[in-house]
Amino acid sequence: MFRSTSLRLAALYTAVFALSVVALGAITLYTTRQALSAQFDDRVRSESAALVLEYRSEGFDGVLQAVQERDRTPGSLDYGLQGPGGEAVAGRLGAGRAPLGWSVLSGPPGDEAEAIRRLTVALPDGHRLIVGAEEEQIQVLDGLLLRGFAWAFAGVVVLGVAGGFALSRDVHRRIGAISGTAEAIIDGDLDRRVPVRGSQDDLDRLAVTFNRMLDRIATLMDSLKQVSSDVAHDLRTPLTRLRQRLEAGQAAPEEAAMALEGALTDLDSILETFAALLRIAQIEGGARRAAFRTCDLAAIAATVVEAFAPSAEDDRQHLTLSADGPVLVEGDPELLTQMLVNLVENALRHTGAGARIGVVARREPGGALLSVQDDGPGVPEVERSRVLDRFYRLERSRTTPGSGLGLALAAAVAKLHGAEIQLCDSDPGLLVRVSFA
Repeated sequence: MFRSTSLRLAALYTAVFALSVVALGAITLYTTRQALSAQFDDRVRSESAALVLEYRSEGFDGVLQAVQERDRTPGSLDYGLQGPGGEAVAGRLGAGRAPLGWSVLSGPPGDEAEAIRRLTVALPDGHRLIVGAEEEQIQVLDGLLLRGFAWAFAGVVVLGVAGGFALSRDVHRRIGAISGTAEAIIDGDLDRRVPVRGSQDDLDRLAVTFNRMLDRIATLMDSLKQVSSDVAHDLRTPLTRLRQRLEAGQAAPEEAAMALEGALTDLDSILETFAALLRIAQIEGGARRAAFRTCDLAAIAATVVEAFAPSAEDDRQHLTLSADGPVLVEGDPELLTQMLVNLVENALRHTGAGARIGVVARREPGGALLSVQDDGPGVPEVERSRVLDRFYRLERSRTTPGSGLGLALAAAVAKLHGAEIQLCDSDPGLLVRVSFA
């Protein structure tokens, strides 16, 4: 804990605050002392000016009487009056020759008397008037300020050390939880998650982000396991069939050409399956987000319908388009085109002659809609979520061409674009809705 970054930062901040208190104390002490000294000087100067006026109006006797009265008044300033030769005439400050102007009168060494700051002015007849004040009040205030800031300094240090230790313990505990979760995941426990306190602070946001990353990794790992299982299960049949064709060609040389042609067909089917799986993996990994730009769903739908119209007409199927364009979304136009191709191709493949397939692209409140609707046999409600899985095919569709990856790829493209894909009953037939936020 004593090597933790949080404790070092707390110690640094404590030192900075303590130094700030010291600097603030020094500045406050200096400015306060200067203000008090100026205040005392103004008082002494005003009193001296008043006595000078007294001399001008009442003469020397008036000043002498005023000095004697004020010198006896408790709590007043200190006064003195000296003759032209420096002899004491009246007042506490009359003894000793005082230089003109400001000076400080200190007692002899060992004397506990306070120093007096005094102002000496010359009267017209040669006498000297002295007015002063003890600096005791300034020194008392200095002591109070020093003691106050000493306690403040001690309080800052104590609070800083205590707060830093408490903060370090809390941060250390929470970082330990993150580290423990990471170690558990390294050991294979992919279900572990970092605890979130709900305080919405930096570490809480880090924990939420970390957990989202773990959820994403867990999803990808599950997807990888599922793909591995699906590949092992669904490619066993075409690989077995390929081996049988090659063995038949080896056993009957006269049928080798036919067996080789069938083997090449099987290989093409296997390669198409792997290409589709790789494409789905790339989409689910988010690698195609860099190609996102503003694209028009209405234009994409028009292109796909135009491409499939001749083959639909040959099979006596009716393919129509209803587009309220432009319908703009942010996405990868190539992937969106592939998604719609898969949906239209799926509808054409699983509906018979005379079927009607409608493609719709329109704006909706808060987003956009792309849908494909047919009046074919549809998909049972219990199987609608499963047909979006890799390699899943309805029992009645196992005799038709395909690998069972078309709708899975469409679902992956929709998820990449933040869209929701829904399979609904069209009564009769199937309605596939892709809603973009």
